[in-house]
Amino acid sequence: MSAIDDLPPLREVIRQHALSARKSLGQNFLLDLNLTARIARAAGPLEDATIIEVGPGPGGLTRALLASGAKRVIAIERDERALAALDDIAKRYPGRLEIISGDATTFDPRPLLGAGRAGIVANLPYNIATGLLIDWLSIEPWPPWYDMMVLMFQREVAERIVAGENEEAYGRLAVLANWRATTKILFDISPAAFVPQPKVTSSVVRLVPRATPEPCDRRALEQVAAAAFGQRRKMLRQSLKSLGADPARLAAAADVDLTRRAETVPVSGFVAMARELADIRNSKSNED
Repeated sequence: MSAIDDLPPLREVIRQHALSARKSLGQNFLLDLNLTARIARAAGPLEDATIIEVGPGPGGLTRALLASGAKRVIAIERDERALAALDDIAKRYPGRLEIISGDATTFDPRPLLGAGRAGIVANLPYNIATGLLIDWLSIEPWPPWYDMMVLMFQREVAERIVAGENEEAYGRLAVLANWRATTKILFDISPAAFVPQPKVTSSVVRLVPRATPEPCDRRALEQVAAAAFGQRRKMLRQSLKSLGADPARLAAAADVDLTRRAETVPVSGFVAMARELADIRNSKSNED
């Protein structure tokens, strides 16, 4: 019996269902149920919540979410070997766990939510984690269908998500994430907690969507950030040239000097430049 319910310990579940982690699926199973319970608590309170979980594997976090009172968990699992183990959990928590056999990168949960909202809580497979986060932050229209995300990443990725200007990890991902959400690293998890052990520390990050981010076109913001950080060691006067607009006009809109580099410009500055870029393009389009 485990520490959180009367289901078998996760190591026994893995043996029973022959769930050796596959590198091709980015799998690193978190077996410490005290840690999975801590992640679930970070997403709480869960009593009336619907939670989307990606890559549940043997179901350690799934069990923690249900044991913590989540009203409904929708678990998306690509590895068919894990489905039987998840089905055992569904039987233990009848009517509260929906198992989706599929690829989270193409799965749209909105038809299952109706008019309701959900949270996203997951130990994301490393190989799809950043791509999934960008997809969730790029949802249109905004605000999105979720009201919070509590996600596990490699520490290096977590630092890139929460970084502010003048920090080494600050870049395109931080601009998008902190424009549309508030972000915070909650705690780290040692490699020793996983099977197999990754070579890096993991971090749990909480993101809460901003109801009204500073207005700008998301695609323009992504393009400005991509241009600026694509040549991050160069001054804005050079790095912004690829956008096809006068860098001086973009920098002036953000009230920043052309001699500055991308890592010194706050998110609000990138938003201002994105608005100006959109205005320039709209003016050109109208002239044509």
